[in-house]
Amino acid sequence: MEPYFKTEDLAVGYDGSILIHNINITLEKGTVLTLIGPNGAGKSTILKSITRHLQTISGRVFVGGRDLLRWPSKELAKQTAVVLTDRIRPELTTCAEVVAMGRYPHTNLFGHLTEGDRAAVREALERVHALDLAQRDFSALSDGQRQRILLARALCQEPELMVLDEPTAYLDIRYKIELLEILREMAREKGITLILSLHEIDLAAKISDLLLCVRGETIAAFGPPEQLLQSRTIEELYQMDRGSFNPLFGSVELPRPEGSHRVFVVAGGGKGIPVYRSLQRQGIPFATGILFQNDVDFQVAQALSATVISAPAFEEMTWQQFDKAAQVMKQCRQVIDAGAPAGKLNEKNRRLLDFAKQQGIPVTAYTNS
Repeated sequence: MEPYFKTEDLAVGYDGSILIHNINITLEKGTVLTLIGPNGAGKSTILKSITRHLQTISGRVFVGGRDLLRWPSKELAKQTAVVLTDRIRPELTTCAEVVAMGRYPHTNLFGHLTEGDRAAVREALERVHALDLAQRDFSALSDGQRQRILLARALCQEPELMVLDEPTAYLDIRYKIELLEILREMAREKGITLILSLHEIDLAAKISDLLLCVRGETIAAFGPPEQLLQSRTIEELYQMDRGSFNPLFGSVELPRPEGSHRVFVVAGGGKGIPVYRSLQRQGIPFATGILFQNDVDFQVAQALSATVISAPAFEEMTWQQFDKAAQVMKQCRQVIDAGAPAGKLNEKNRRLLDFAKQQGIPVTAYTNS
């Protein structure tokens, strides 16, 4: 079966100079592809090239089995909706009128809107929670409000393919989530193919069927997020020489404080994470343990702690691990009890707190108030 969208050895750039080459993408209908990579890597260049906003240098693009260059403009406008970062500045135009522009490929020669077209405009505004903005002047909106109106215009177009360049830019977290939920729903329920770029790696992992990692003159990687979102892949993609990427959480951790541990944190069960990050902000090197290797605290501790004492998952902590933690603890000026619950398997952690008191090391119970 012919894929809905495909590129063959595509090369893109400006004024005949190639920026990225050997772009080979194959997408079925209803697939969500997200481009990720550093600023200036060429994500927007690719998106503009596959929508005929920028002339390709070589290679071919196919939409619906037809070469992109063979699509008549009006037919392509029915097939493809585009939301780019380029600002539009319509003067004295209401938001409803901007959204209605998405209906023009479907109208007659005179561009008259039918009742069905007006209903589509209203539905699109409702989908992006912007019906209250319908009669507002578009040029008077905030950046986030404009982004929602432009998305509504694209929805109103009823496309088979939607291309969006940084659609979550300028949106607060509530509207980021709502927008991506709408897009995912469109792909799943209406079979719309989505190609977009995002800066938020964690959101890209949640919405995407496929990721395209863009860096350098060729594509760095292409595939499912489960395969690509590994710490080393992301750190190389963004050339991170400080901090780290956590693939389990989809988050970036700042660099660990430099120097020898001065504080020991007894943690587990997620109770240690706010303590670790508080110490990191203060620039205080710390050690922590004993942590099970499947504990969420262990994931963050590896990135932020100077020393981590760990134990295999689902096994009772040993006296050998206790002794190792105790030796590290004696080198510290303070012990912080993160408040992790104690059970049979991690009972050695409660004994570590007793050991600290016996050694005269101050023990502080952590509170996030």
